[in-house]
Amino acid sequence: MDLSTNPQKLAGKNVLITGAARRVGRIFALGVARAGANVVVHYHHSSQEVEDTCGEILALGVQAYPLQANLDDPLEVDRLVPAALRHGPLFALVNSAAIFEPLTFQATDLDAWNRHLRVNLTAPYRLSQAFAASYALAENGRIINILDWRALRPGVDHFPYTITKAALASMTSSLAAALAPRISVNGLALGAILPPSDGGVDEQRLFASVPAGRWARPDEVEQALVMLLTAPDYLTGEIIHLDGGRHLI
Repeated sequence: MDLSTNPQKLAGKNVLITGAARRVGRIFALGVARAGANVVVHYHHSSQEVEDTCGEILALGVQAYPLQANLDDPLEVDRLVPAALRHGPLFALVNSAAIFEPLTFQATDLDAWNRHLRVNLTAPYRLSQAFAASYALAENGRIINILDWRALRPGVDHFPYTITKAALASMTSSLAAALAPRISVNGLALGAILPPSDGGVDEQRLFASVPAGRWARPDEVEQALVMLLTAPDYLTGEIIHLDGGRHLI
């Protein structure tokens, strides 16, 4: 999809994106803004980054509505959709925020396990439930769950993260059946999108397992999300891999 030739696929629609102030969430936010959507920009601690992201969204000629919430707190999660609805009805929910801690099975204690469950799985469940209960537009709505290629091929690294993403993939299928036909639900499984913020990665070793042999470009990430947000209503329950073919190896 070339957004430059059809830049207003989401014109006038409101889209709530969790974790939208920084890194991949920011790419998603700017992508849907370029496609014409107003963006409800959820963030937790990233106050300067949310200010910068919202400024870029506003410069694209659409609205940005920053909303702060700690997704590790169920009470704050339950306030997020009602707060977003004050800016108008929502067309879509993108469950992007997640915690990604480098824990092995042996190193995962109960606190870490429950923290990953609350943020990576319980928050998307509660937000999806609230979104579905409030959905009142005539056209079909969308829920997009952001997954990881490892969710379909779990390994031993990042144990609680991988398990919660695998559960979110299962929930994607279940919600697609439960919310049809009014709301379609799909997943976007990501691979090598951005280098780690600490720079600690061996690219030669990483790209040996990525057939595309490179990081994703930001425009590819944008296009994949906008594609799922603008795809036919009949597309539901699918998981699209944006990983350069990594899940094939």
